Amino acid sequence: MSAEARRTTTLSEFESKRRLAAAGIPIVAERLAADPEQAAAAAAELGFPVAVKLCGRAIAHKTERGLVRLGMGNAGGARAAAAELLAQARPEDGDVQVLVSRMVSGKRELIAGMVDDPTFGRCVMLGIGGIFAELLRDVAFRLAPLSRGDAADMVDDLAHASWLGPFRGEPAIDRERLADVLCGLAALASDDPAIVAIDVNPLIVCDGVPIAVDALVEVAER
Repeated sequence: MSAEARRTTTLSEFESKRRLAAAGIPIVAERLAADPEQAAAAAAELGFPVAVKLCGRAIAHKTERGLVRLGMGNAGGARAAAAELLAQARPEDGDVQVLVSRMVSGKRELIAGMVDDPTFGRCVMLGIGGIFAELLRDVAFRLAPLSRGDAADMVDDLAHASWLGPFRGEPAIDRERLADVLCGLAALASDDPAIVAIDVNPLIVCDGVPIAVDALVEVAER
C-alpha cells in the first residue's frame, strides 16, 4: 500500500514524547492526570510553575482551541485549569486526560521533525522556530539514516547558525545535544516504518540544552 493510501493516527502529545524520550531526545518533565485532584498533585510533584494541557489522540491543535494553560503557580491554579480544560472536551475528542508539564524557559526555540517525502523518502528536518519561524523560513533537511556528521552539517546549513551561539546572556546551544536530537529522530524514522511524520515544536533551548516541549508523532494504522 502506498504512503498516500495509508490510514494514519496521530499519537497524543504524551505518547509522542514517550517515543522521543526512548530515542534519547530530552523532553520536558510531565505527568498525565485523569482529574483535577491528580493534576494538582502532579503539579506539586513537578514543581511550579507548570503548564496544563488537554491531552488525547484526537487533539492536535491545542492552542487554537484554547486548551493550554501556562504559568500555573500553585496547586489551586493547576486544579482549576484542569477542571476548565476537561469541561471543554468535545465528544469527538474521545478519551482525554490533562497533561501537566514543568515550565521550561529559554529565549530561543527550534523546530525539528521527520517527514516521509514521496520522492526522497524519510528526511530529518531542523529549523529556527518560535516567532522567527515564518519570518526567517530557515530550515535544513537530511535523509535518514543520519550520521553525527550529517547532523552537524544540518546545523551548519542553517542560514542563521550564528544564532545558536551565545545569545542575550544565555550560553551557546550544546551542539552535541542537538545532534542527539537529530540522530534520535533519524533512528525513530529508520527503526519504525509505521512512523509517517514527527513534529517537534517547540524545541526550547534551556541553558544550552534543546528540550522537546511539544511533539506529535503520526503513525500508519496496522
